[in-house]
Amino acid sequence: MSTFPVTLEAINQRIDALDVTAYAHTRNYLNGSVSRLSPYLSRGVVSLPYVMNRILQRASVNDAQKFIYELCWREYFQRIWFEQGNRIFSDFNNAQQPVKHHQMIKSVADATTGIEAIDQGIQELYSTGYMHNHVRMYVASIVTNVGQVHWHNPSKWMYYHLLDGDLASNSLSWQWVAGTFSSKKYFCNQDNINTYGNTTQRDTFLDQSYEAVMRMNVPEVLQPVISPDLTTILPVVNSPLFDYNLPLLLYNSCNLDPLWRNEEPANRLLILEPSYFNHYPVSANVMDFILSLAYQINGLQIYIGEVNDIPALAAFPEILSKEHPAFRHYPGIKDEPEWLFPSVNRVKGSFTSFWKACEKNLMQKHTP
Repeated sequence: MSTFPVTLEAINQRIDALDVTAYAHTRNYLNGSVSRLSPYLSRGVVSLPYVMNRILQRASVNDAQKFIYELCWREYFQRIWFEQGNRIFSDFNNAQQPVKHHQMIKSVADATTGIEAIDQGIQELYSTGYMHNHVRMYVASIVTNVGQVHWHNPSKWMYYHLLDGDLASNSLSWQWVAGTFSSKKYFCNQDNINTYGNTTQRDTFLDQSYEAVMRMNVPEVLQPVISPDLTTILPVVNSPLFDYNLPLLLYNSCNLDPLWRNEEPANRLLILEPSYFNHYPVSANVMDFILSLAYQINGLQIYIGEVNDIPALAAFPEILSKEHPAFRHYPGIKDEPEWLFPSVNRVKGSFTSFWKACEKNLMQKHTP
C-alpha cells in the first residue's frame, strides 16, 4: 500500500515528478516510466483535467501528447459508460467466440501459468493492488483468446484486486482484448513478453509464432478452473451525526475528491452501499485504500447502507453528489463530470475518431 500514498500533497508530487518524455518512450515496458496515477483518477481524488493542466504547467503539448493520449483513453471509456450504461458489462459490438466456459482459469488466479512476467504481475496485483497495463493485456489475452474463457467473470476477478479499479476501463479493455469491443482479438507470444518484460524465458506454451498461438488448442495449464470468492468486507463504523441545517454532500468510492466544494459548510458523507459492492466486489486491500483516501477529506463521515435509508434524508435543505453512471440513483443535485475535452460532445465511433477530435481541441487551446 505504501506504493500509493494518499495525501493530496504526495499525489501532486507524483504528478510533478512524471517525466512525460520518458513516459512516451518506455511506458509499454514493465520496468518503464509510468505515472502510477490511475488509482487516484479511478477513485476521483483528482480529475483528468486536473492532472493534464498540472502537467502542462511545466511541459509542452508536444512533449505531453502521448500522456494526454492515454488520459483520453480513460475519458473515452468513461464517456461510453455515461452514454451506453450497463451495455458495457456484456459483449458490446461482437459476440466473443469461441467460449468454452465462464469461470476463471486456476493457474492464472494462482499465478502459476509458468510465464515469469505474468506470474510476477499477478503476485504484484495481490500484494500491492497494482498491475502494469501491458500485463493486464497479456493476462486478458491468455484468459480469453488462448484459454477461450468469456471475459466477464475474469474481468471481475481483476477489478476485485485493483486499487485503480475502474468499471468502464476494466470491462471495455477486456472486451478490446477479447474482440467484442474491437475489430480483432489481441494476442501475445513469449517473444513479445520477453521484449517488454525484460525476460529471456523460453519453452512456455506461448513460445511460438503469433500464427501458432492464434490456432492452438487450450494448453493443459489453462484448463483447470475455479470460481474465485469475490466478497467485499465493509467496515464497521459509528452512525453518522448530522446537522440538518446544512446540505448533505454524498461521496463514494469513485468520488473521493478532497477539494470538491471544500469551502462550503456541509455534512460530508462517504456512502458505501452493500448493494453496490455485491454487484462490484472489491478486496480488503482495495477497501483499505478507499478508506485511507476518505480519511484525507475534512469532516467526512462514513455510512454503511443504501442511500435511501439515510436517516431523515428529506430533512436536508440540499443533497449534492457528482454525476456518475453507477450512482445515478442518488437523490438531489448532481455536479456535471469534469471532462478533458467537454467541447467534444459525444463519443462517435472508434477511439481514433474520438482522439482526433480531442487532439484538434488540444492543439487549438494550448498551442500559441
